Amino acid sequence: MEKDLLQAGKIVNTHALRGEMRIYPYCDSAEFLCDVKKLYIDGAPMEVVSARAHKGQALVRLRGIDSIEAAEKLVGKLVYLKKDEIPLEDGQFFIQDILGLTVEDIDTGEVYGKVTDVITTGANDVFEVTGSRVLLVPKIDEVVLEIDLENSVIKIRPLRGLFD
Repeated sequence: MEKDLLQAGKIVNTHALRGEMRIYPYCDSAEFLCDVKKLYIDGAPMEVVSARAHKGQALVRLRGIDSIEAAEKLVGKLVYLKKDEIPLEDGQFFIQDILGLTVEDIDTGEVYGKVTDVITTGANDVFEVTGSRVLLVPKIDEVVLEIDLENSVIKIRPLRGLFD
């Protein structure tokens, strides 16, 4: 799969008779997935004809998929988005871009390890950092001071007791 493609969801079922499909979103929300104009399946671009959120999933029709039989052939497939087709606001990142970044203390320069996972919680994301041990770093302004994608580093200032 191309490096600039991001997993966005999975086609879990068909919906109605005209080729509409239910996509379980792997991104922020079904609504986010409904705003895209193009999805990629097996590396091929597919134009989104219509999309709407329904019960936490995206109901999507793709150009050329206009029957339940055609849609059934895609059930179980992963859908992807192209990174450069998704506008991000300042300070927003793709999880894929965070994975592998080195995490270091902004004051001491101590390297804690690399981000191996991003855990999404209700309040804030948490970076799983693996070095000599596994640390959990909350992505809050008081702790994560700088995310520098160009230099592949995240600078943090741990709160007292965070790693005890």
